[in-house]
Amino acid sequence: MAPSRRVAQVVVVLAACAAAFAADQPKKEFKYTAGPKASVFILNQYGPITVKPSTTNQVIVVATPYSDKVQVDGSQNGNRIQVRSQLLDGATPATGRVGYEVEVPSDTSVTLHSVDGPVHAEQLEGDVTVEGDTATIDLRDLAGGHVHINTLNGPVTLTNINNGHVEITSVGGDINMNSVTGPFVEVTSAKGRINYSGDFGSTGNYKLTSHTGDIEAVVPAYASFDVNARSVRGDVVNDFPMNDHIQPGSPSAFQRGRSFVGSAGKAASSVIIRTFSGKIRLKKR
Repeated sequence: MAPSRRVAQVVVVLAACAAAFAADQPKKEFKYTAGPKASVFILNQYGPITVKPSTTNQVIVVATPYSDKVQVDGSQNGNRIQVRSQLLDGATPATGRVGYEVEVPSDTSVTLHSVDGPVHAEQLEGDVTVEGDTATIDLRDLAGGHVHINTLNGPVTLTNINNGHVEITSVGGDINMNSVTGPFVEVTSAKGRINYSGDFGSTGNYKLTSHTGDIEAVVPAYASFDVNARSVRGDVVNDFPMNDHIQPGSPSAFQRGRSFVGSAGKAASSVIIRTFSGKIRLKKR
């Protein structure tokens, strides 16, 4: 048998054993009565976190340890609620995993930490902060709050974020944004790809920056925005019809094929796109 196949079989067996062991572990449930705009912190070393809105004023956390090498503790101090995983002696990333299912009032601010995730949150109106290393991060249907994401190499997907203050920092993970609008949206990645699909809202400041990753924005014909795009070494392609701000023959620090400056519609939002060696493309949807 080929070594790669043997390794794959071992991984499958270990995963099955871990799942079976987790099924035998007792779940821990925490219930807290939360006031308006409460703050909830879920600090998980390893494992998934899912957050959904509650139909009551209670915060409900169901934690499932994957082994007896980790314990879960919870506490409440006023309107601040914290539930965290505590690794015990001999714990490993596999045995230290805990799965969290969380329900919170929709106006609650949540802070979620997991090294490897995945992390998912939906239908919230408070602030959402997520920290991870390789965790897959998926946030959707959020409105009105601040969204802060810090990750090393985990992919990030944001869907239907309305009127949000969004800040994303990533080293190598790809970032996908679908219908993300707000007064301030800033995305920074060292080498990950950045994809934006939406209309840049009615008024807002958007900044998409990657050092070596490609950046692509797909925008509908009715969008209204002012754009300034530049790649130092990569190609820049604009498929979207717009008015050029630079008159023919006027001096410009921008090189043809490396940048463009222009506006569409009434230029309601400001869009800045920067990359050092990646490719930039603005596409009409």
